[in-house]
Amino acid sequence: MAESQTPRVERVLVVGGGITGGVLSLALAQRGVEVVLVDLRSELGGVGHGITLQGNALKAFRAVGIYDQLAEHGFPFSHLRLKTADGNVIAEIPTPPMGGPDLPGTMGAVRGDIADILADEVEKAGVDVRLRTTVTAIEDHGDAVTATLSDGTTETVDLLVGADGIRSQVRSMIGIDTQPHPVGMGIWRTVAKRPAGMDCSELYYGGPKYKAGYTPISEDLCYAFLLEENLDRSFVGEGPHGAVLKERGQGYGGLWGEVRDSLADDAIVNYQWIEAICVDSPWHRVRSIVIGDAAHACPPLIAQGAAMCAEDAVVLAEMLTSGDKVEDVLPAFMERRYPRVKMVLDNSLQLAEWEIHPETPGADPGRIMGQTLHALVAPA
Repeated sequence: MAESQTPRVERVLVVGGGITGGVLSLALAQRGVEVVLVDLRSELGGVGHGITLQGNALKAFRAVGIYDQLAEHGFPFSHLRLKTADGNVIAEIPTPPMGGPDLPGTMGAVRGDIADILADEVEKAGVDVRLRTTVTAIEDHGDAVTATLSDGTTETVDLLVGADGIRSQVRSMIGIDTQPHPVGMGIWRTVAKRPAGMDCSELYYGGPKYKAGYTPISEDLCYAFLLEENLDRSFVGEGPHGAVLKERGQGYGGLWGEVRDSLADDAIVNYQWIEAICVDSPWHRVRSIVIGDAAHACPPLIAQGAAMCAEDAVVLAEMLTSGDKVEDVLPAFMERRYPRVKMVLDNSLQLAEWEIHPETPGADPGRIMGQTLHALVAPA
């Protein structure tokens, strides 16, 4: 093979095996790169609630060959409906074809299904997966990185990628001191039976809380959520708290009211404070870089968190195997990715501000959501 066709990056260490790290590991392995993937968990497969995937996320999943498997489980649709708290329609927003005309505008899915599919495909692709393992030290030599792992071994690689989430350890280890900050709202999440009339994501405004909503995630299930203020930290976590969500979700009608009332008192519910982070460009230090939520985590108000993570992974893999030097790829990657993720983050934070303070003059959530989604039709 001619030198111009040989990837300049031959061996990569990926820290974190979530959507970002899983997609990156798979994309690199498919392109002939040797990948070591470390993750603190005992298995990569997933549990978790529903997720709303826009077309650009589906495009990224198709790029690594997992879209068809996901589509077997998910629920596709092509619009978003905004409603009043009592269930009357305010507006319908068609979802633009962010993944191209041959993919759904949006798909609801079970987050655990994505994790399970990725875990299987990463293994099949020959990625060297090290579970219950993380990085404890990073030594950058300029032309390579040596990482000490928690099992006492070391790995010398061409590039180290921190895909270890919003509380990334790699981020601080490479000298980036940006930290996540609370947005000012918390989110309740649960999975429930899907009413027959639920055909797309719907958001309910003007009720006693900031917002309620749901997304169909399969023929039988939906993912329901309620956004309100940051409650005491004793609420944070997951457990059999269906009765608590039913109580806090009073004041909403329509299908949301149906979903709420269908919950068992011991239904499993998750409550978290919503946090955000945006590391200023660049996200890299010599031969180490953070991507995905480790670099930019946004409130889930435009349903673009997973999409931005998966796009980061696919784009970085493409650029690293283009034949260009790492020293040239990383700045070019930042130039390509930073404006896009910053736009999504800024608009998500604007939506959060408007939802916390709905009396703000000029507040128009539908407009900013539509503008953002249309802007994302442009390729990643």
